[in-house]
Amino acid sequence: MKVIVHGGAGGEPDEPTSRQAVLDEAAETGGTAETVVDAVEAAVHVLESSPRFNAGVGGAVQSDGEVRTDAGIMTSGRDAGAACSMPGVEHAVSAARVVMEETPHVLVSGEHAVSLAADFGVETDIDLWTEKSEKRWEEYDAPDGTPSEHLDWLREKFGGADTVGAVAYDGDEFAAATSTGGRWLALAGRVGDVPQIGSGFYAASAGAASSTGAGEDIAKSTLTRRAVRHLESGFDAQEAADRAIDEFAELTGSSAGVIVLDRDGNAGSAFNSDAMQTSVNS
Repeated sequence: MKVIVHGGAGGEPDEPTSRQAVLDEAAETGGTAETVVDAVEAAVHVLESSPRFNAGVGGAVQSDGEVRTDAGIMTSGRDAGAACSMPGVEHAVSAARVVMEETPHVLVSGEHAVSLAADFGVETDIDLWTEKSEKRWEEYDAPDGTPSEHLDWLREKFGGADTVGAVAYDGDEFAAATSTGGRWLALAGRVGDVPQIGSGFYAASAGAASSTGAGEDIAKSTLTRRAVRHLESGFDAQEAADRAIDEFAELTGSSAGVIVLDRDGNAGSAFNSDAMQTSVNS
């Protein structure tokens, strides 16, 4: 089982060595799984449970003071599922897997996604706040009021781009999964690229990819579909990642990162932000 994971593209992280240790644990954990879906879910679980990453515990806070999580998962057999805008769900990737395996849909949102996840054994009502996120939130004088009043307040504050993701290949099938707490001080209910097929995650017979970065721009440029399309054109994983990020930068002027696996078992990653930490299992 080949597994590559990322911990988000953005600024230089605090305590990069400690973050890298968690990424290494995630990749190795995924590598012990029996199926590619189990592999990406297990790897992402490790990252969602670590407050060092913007997914699950320690996720970004939206303008109403709520932490909401999103995730998506897909296989090269074209099975896919996503869940978004979920308060209190640490393992958003498991909620996405429920959508993929238990429903005829590809995306379920909000409280309905939470209820669906709970009905199939995913733990809900989790406190996703950390000391760091509480301290950061307390520094803001968040307004009450209407969405337009929130927009006036957050317009200069909205930002951040961390996300976590994993791609797995067992020599036959691929899977990709991406999970996030979103972007700090987004409008309540905002959903970015992560649960959108072809943007935050994508898998096909030629390979699979997971992305991270400026979500709105990733969604508008379908970054992971772009990367996999380069695999389908005959490029290897590293070439596909490089080309996808170069095109993304030219199209959007924004920053992002992507991880890729190809059919030869090659792992590739590229980013145009200040940093993006990754890990590949041994």
